[in-house]
Amino acid sequence: MRIDMVTLFPEMFAGPFGDSILKRAIDNGILSVHFTNFRDYSFDKHKHVDDSPFGGGAGMVLKPEPLFRAVRAVEAETSEFASNRRILLMDPAGVPFSQAKAKELAQYDQLIFICGHYEGYDARITENLADEALSIGDYVLTGGELPAMVITDAVARMLPGVLGDEESAPTDSFYEGLLEFPQYTRPREFEGMTVPDVLISGDHAKIRQWRREQSLLKTQANRPDLLTSAPLTEKDREFLRQHEDETNE
Repeated sequence: MRIDMVTLFPEMFAGPFGDSILKRAIDNGILSVHFTNFRDYSFDKHKHVDDSPFGGGAGMVLKPEPLFRAVRAVEAETSEFASNRRILLMDPAGVPFSQAKAKELAQYDQLIFICGHYEGYDARITENLADEALSIGDYVLTGGELPAMVITDAVARMLPGVLGDEESAPTDSFYEGLLEFPQYTRPREFEGMTVPDVLISGDHAKIRQWRREQSLLKTQANRPDLLTSAPLTEKDREFLRQHEDETNE
């Protein structure tokens, strides 16, 4: 997969993409990351990329010309990806990013991230340049670089060969609509706290059942909203009803 960051601050990406899993994915040729500074595509000699909003108001708004020119330059340079690319606008007013969206985006050959700054974008950028706007939460950051890093990390985990264990991603929280079950490792006992016996029983069927039940309980306690859309079986629903009845006794 090819990732293109259209940004005013390409140097911000050095740390996250220079270490750990993302670095290995890049070194192994699974992922390639490229940067375009859209200030280089400004029309005027002072390289302005923003201006005051029509109608008045606080802050500065990103101009359409530099971003349109920058994104179109990336598209022209990577025409081989034209049939399977997605242009993503980082915007707190965008659609909330999710694990399901990460799996969807992992099917593309190229993702182009538009990382904004200042008060916001000229609406023509939002409406006519990007394929969709994404938000990583109900809060405002100083720019779109951090959201782009977060989304890239989540998407990269879905790519074959990125994770050392191919079973890691399917057991992550949100992958199947539920939060991940509790995990344990050595030592078996620590300061009086012990690992559940089922996990060292060697009975893989019971372990799978325990993990499913723990995921259900954790989701019910921390994110009950997820249960309305998670793919629950009748056995799952009965387990939750029984647990709720026992809790209310």
